[in-house]
Amino acid sequence: MSKKITLKRFTIAAVSVIFATSCKNNTETMKKTKYPDIHPPVAKKVPHKLEKFGDVRTDDYFWLNQRENQEVIDYLNAENEYYQKMTAHTKDFQNSLFEEMKSRIKEDDSSVPYFRNGYWYITRYETGKDYPIYARKKGTLDAPEEIMFDCNEMAKGHAYFQLAGISVSDDNKWAAFGVDTVSRRQYVLQIKNLETGEILSEKIENTTGSAAWAADNKTLFYTQKNPTTLRSEKIYRHELGTDTKKDVLVYHEKDDTFITGVYREKSRKYIVIGSGSTLTSEYQILKADNPTGDFKVFQKRTRGLEYDISHYGDAFYIVTNKDNATNFKLMKTAENATSAENWKELIPHREDVFLEGIEIFKNFLVVEETFNGLNRIEIRPWSGGQSYYLPFESETYTAYTTQNVDFDTDVLRYGYQSMATPASVIDFNMVTKAKTVLKEQQVLGGNFDKNNYVEERIWATAQDGTKIPMSMVYRKGMKKDGKNPLLLYAYGSYGHTVSPYFSSSRLSLLDRGFIYVIAHIRGGQYLGRKWYENGKMLHKKNTFTDFVDCSKHLIAEKYTSNEHLYAEGGSAGGLLMGAVVNMAPELYNGVIAAVPFVDVITTMLDDTIPLTTGEYDEWGNPNEKEYYDYMLSYSPYDQVKAQDYPNMYVSTGLHDSQVQYWEPAKWVAKLRQMKTNNNLLFLDTNMDAGHGGASGRFEALKETAKEYAFMLDLEGITK
Repeated sequence: MSKKITLKRFTIAAVSVIFATSCKNNTETMKKTKYPDIHPPVAKKVPHKLEKFGDVRTDDYFWLNQRENQEVIDYLNAENEYYQKMTAHTKDFQNSLFEEMKSRIKEDDSSVPYFRNGYWYITRYETGKDYPIYARKKGTLDAPEEIMFDCNEMAKGHAYFQLAGISVSDDNKWAAFGVDTVSRRQYVLQIKNLETGEILSEKIENTTGSAAWAADNKTLFYTQKNPTTLRSEKIYRHELGTDTKKDVLVYHEKDDTFITGVYREKSRKYIVIGSGSTLTSEYQILKADNPTGDFKVFQKRTRGLEYDISHYGDAFYIVTNKDNATNFKLMKTAENATSAENWKELIPHREDVFLEGIEIFKNFLVVEETFNGLNRIEIRPWSGGQSYYLPFESETYTAYTTQNVDFDTDVLRYGYQSMATPASVIDFNMVTKAKTVLKEQQVLGGNFDKNNYVEERIWATAQDGTKIPMSMVYRKGMKKDGKNPLLLYAYGSYGHTVSPYFSSSRLSLLDRGFIYVIAHIRGGQYLGRKWYENGKMLHKKNTFTDFVDCSKHLIAEKYTSNEHLYAEGGSAGGLLMGAVVNMAPELYNGVIAAVPFVDVITTMLDDTIPLTTGEYDEWGNPNEKEYYDYMLSYSPYDQVKAQDYPNMYVSTGLHDSQVQYWEPAKWVAKLRQMKTNNNLLFLDTNMDAGHGGASGRFEALKETAKEYAFMLDLEGITK
């Protein structure tokens, strides 16, 4: 688990016919199209009454939530077959797009090594292989390589494979790791002897995949999930060589709006249990050399109080919103006096600067913050000398600290990229201010030149007068004549900021004339915490209207037109897509909704579904009428109506634990019934994967190729 606790997300009648061969709303005229003999499947309708506060909703497709029902599998397979037939003419193009995107990636690539506790750690890839190899070298980079995990070997025989949470003991002998072969984020935790290569027989099921070693090199703390809701709720202590059934429960998070996890502090002095909800944090600490001791609450949870802790020396440093510090501030306290009344302010709250986090070094404090949507990294000497910011000159970019595992160094490692500039890993000497670029992402193929692309940041005016920023990239020579195909992407939930980032895959769109735009809409945190607060709960509709207003601005400024505008979002961004196609379908020629969260009311009323209870502070609790009414007013599934809809490509995974597959399946079924035009509507279900899609380095590119081919085909671009 990462240091910060983050929250991100039957009744059937006896009906024998699952599919019809025609759809009364639009199949009759389908014969006039270029697909006269291909008809979409039509899910059977089994009315299911859902009542709350006297409001009765009839869900005709509620039955699709039965994952083990063969009729459900048959329906999903029928949708997949329809999608395959309707896009058969693009298969060669999809393959060429895949090969094109793959050809830009250096196959025999490796990460920048980092040094920790006597070893250099490296992640590398080999030509022709899909999965990473995790390796290390003792003492120097010239030492023999020790392969810790070859995921290519471990993935054999599995349609999906993900390794996570590698944690090495202090004596460098043992590595805990988690494996998921279902794509439901339920990891089997195992332990490997790095000296002999033996994987111990003890296996711990249904974990988050990560673990924390105590200082004795034999005690391990890990997090287990609720088997039904998949909420991370219990922390156990395990001792090497013992029966896992005898593991000791050290903490049970009983508040079902919270999740919990455990990690080892950077100082290595403390084991930390963190609990968090959308609005509230709580940590417990235990000295790592006393693993059987009792955890001590750092500062008890107080609704609305968020804090994050970092230990150094004899003190803890706290990033917190205490005392209404909306954009957060930095405080400090002695390690033996951790409750909030002892915290002393180091960096005050600022209305126009959002404090993202800190990195602590022996001689420097490094502060990550955001001002006017742009990342800043400030260097502050502990000696009281002059502080300064790293210089960044692009109009829109992303900068972030990374892999700073050592306190006793004057070198800061950070990353930098923009929409036209490949990602770089940089070492910066905070004393001499010398900068060393350790690695810049290679874009193979021979013809990439970042100077051939233009980046802009523009601002749209929302209907309430708020200025909404957008970051964009396109090929030089673009004319604002309304004829450019444009893909507008956004997320807009959980305070998650989609920063301007580089994508070599995206070049396949840019080089074919597309403009790519990220809309930094409310619900994210691009312009600080208030930007998030104004796009959640009873302000959620701002997220959707911001996106619509950005779309209108791009059309009005002739970057594109509604005949060439495309929209994309995934997960909570798929909710965004569902909302905007109900609100303003006429603005878009095509929409891509990946693993979309579209059945808001039904999901948020079902506390057996993963993530539901932990998200009441994000969406609201529909068990309260005010929130029920508001959520119902925008829930995409409930608001589908008889109107024209854009061309749509909807994807999901059968084993998705974040957004259950039946949400997009039900949505597409209802759209087929209700929509009044003949535009394309596809449901593409990965029967082997979950929320993150296919595993493997290159398999994911095949999914990207599908999305690109969908849009390019609509534009009449076939190569």
